[in-house]
Amino acid sequence: MAMAWIWTGMVVLSLVFGLINGSLDAVADAAMSGASTAIELSLSMAGVLCLWSGVMEVMNVCGLSAGLSRIFRPLLRRLMPKSSRDEETLAALSANFSANLLGLGNAATPLGIRAARRMARGCGGVASNELCLLVVMNTASIQLLPTTIASVRSACGSQTPFDILPAVWLSSALSVAVGLGTATLLSRWGGGDV
Repeated sequence: MAMAWIWTGMVVLSLVFGLINGSLDAVADAAMSGASTAIELSLSMAGVLCLWSGVMEVMNVCGLSAGLSRIFRPLLRRLMPKSSRDEETLAALSANFSANLLGLGNAATPLGIRAARRMARGCGGVASNELCLLVVMNTASIQLLPTTIASVRSACGSQTPFDILPAVWLSSALSVAVGLGTATLLSRWGGGDV
């Protein structure tokens, strides 16, 4: 609801300032041009998203994503010992981390929500340190293949959409390290159990 107010406010302010400056035609032209560009970008990204969703489905069928999930289980057991006692929660967590690793945020979201719901049971309405850590890890996820960013770059005309890989690897590794360190520090400072 808040975003609806923010967008409405931005549109109203644009119209008011366009009217005051006598450039209402330019505001209308920019709105139409922006809408057209947004539709073109959405359609081109939809194709790339369908491609990577298909790749993820092939990985699921051939067992590659399950194998990738198994690789994460020892790490997740160490990071989230309480949550990893439940096998279904651990499976959702590891699948979520695998999808994030492949840059498939849209595929990772339902898995993360499933894991968060299972982790929230018995918390009494207050997020546990492990649940907060899940949010931090999802927000600052390490990505080997930034497929969403590459699809946006490709849709905008980039000839080499994956040439950002070293920067993505470095920034995502640093963000995960800082996120883990901060979550651990705050949980200890607050008397938590991470």
